[in-house]
Amino acid sequence: MATGIWLAGGRGSVAVTSIVGATAIRAGLADTTGCVTELPQLRSPAFPAIGELVFGGHDPASIPLCKKAEALAVAGVIPARLVAALTEELATVEPEIRPVPAAATQLETAALIAEDISAFRYRHSLERVVVVNVSSTEPAPAAHPAHADADALRQALGEPGAVLPASSLYAYAAFISGCSYIDFTPSTGARLPALDALAHRHAVPYAGHDGKTGETLVKSVLAPMFAMRNLRVRTWSGTNLLGGGDGANLADPGANAAKATSKQRVLGETLGYEPQGNTRIEYVDDIGDFKTAWDLITFSGFLGTSMRMEFTWHGCDSALAAPLVLDLARLTAAAHKSGRSGPLTDLAFFFKDPLGSVPHSLAEQWALLASFVRGLADA
Repeated sequence: MATGIWLAGGRGSVAVTSIVGATAIRAGLADTTGCVTELPQLRSPAFPAIGELVFGGHDPASIPLCKKAEALAVAGVIPARLVAALTEELATVEPEIRPVPAAATQLETAALIAEDISAFRYRHSLERVVVVNVSSTEPAPAAHPAHADADALRQALGEPGAVLPASSLYAYAAFISGCSYIDFTPSTGARLPALDALAHRHAVPYAGHDGKTGETLVKSVLAPMFAMRNLRVRTWSGTNLLGGGDGANLADPGANAAKATSKQRVLGETLGYEPQGNTRIEYVDDIGDFKTAWDLITFSGFLGTSMRMEFTWHGCDSALAAPLVLDLARLTAAAHKSGRSGPLTDLAFFFKDPLGSVPHSLAEQWALLASFVRGLADA
């Protein structure tokens, strides 16, 4: 049986690139470059095949998938030849990307979301569905909603007035639908005690937060190098320039602060101290779906000798993120099938701000991931 991916933000750049990519791979028009789960060290029969993935989702926008894919092709994100070749396939996905439901209370809204997901699963005879949040970054809440348990949360959701941010409401809807959940954004998502309890109650796993695709990926390799060589990092400052919808959203100070905090966590966790400096994120409309990061690192060596390092990363955000969305959906579906529930901390390799007390070194995260995959194969 096939596996479904329900995308919150299903008409956005990352979602559409994921859909086009999986469809192109199934049609034999593209290879699996960028898909970690296709590496020989991780490939496993426990994963659903990329060609068996079925897509649906919600989005407040109404742009047709083909039009969005054409715009991404013009921007240089995906090849125009693929869009032309996959017009019919994208048209079949089109009715599965639906408007975001709304109701008088969040409990009723969650029920409508869950109803759409369940109907999607039934229509396509899916073995299971993974809900993936690839929508816009939410501002960091002043305080997370405090509810003693899942039942108290449910009662609060039935009252008028918002209780949960949208990312957490999708996690709630996923869990009550018996579906796993992935937050590819730095938003709150399932990172609430009551939602963790709900995931365990429904025996479903979840993963997050904030896909690691660019500057932070490089940080997770370089920071362990400084630590292992016993070199003292004095400052580490970065400037990130990005355009597209993500960049426009991050022009909002609240969303910007949430993203910057997520990007900085790797340094303190890996080095054991916080060097001076911060990460600045700036919206530059002209560069579209691409992003450029420039980092300056100053450090001290033997006898206090002062040294510095600089690096520049220029990449396409959606083309970096989309294969990871496919990887995470396959891994999480396999974990669900094997009986895992609660936070999948072993998937830290994919995230800037991963769940649980896990290492932030990419090499250590890779070892955790490889061990996790071996465990799935043995289950």
